[in-house]
Amino acid sequence: MTEHQPHNQELSDNENESKDGLGGIKYPDITVRLTGTDGNAFAVLGTVRRALQTAAVEPDEIDAFYAEAASGDYDHLLTTCMAWVDVE
Repeated sequence: MTEHQPHNQELSDNENESKDGLGGIKYPDITVRLTGTDGNAFAVLGTVRRALQTAAVEPDEIDAFYAEAASGDYDHLLTTCMAWVDVE
């Protein structure tokens, strides 16, 4: 019988952080309402991008958000949004 070797996997910052407000949400003061709105991925991206722009977040940061959010499937998009802003 072989000894169990722990699987060493690095987690991305989004997966490693919690939504507790203690380092979990990158911009916890920016609140975006996504419930009850158009759930289309491009609409979600646009809503969060506009909120970041309105809050005067640096364009490079907004580009980083967009690149990360658009780099996976729909669930990844929503997870990224929740890691960057307070989503209602």
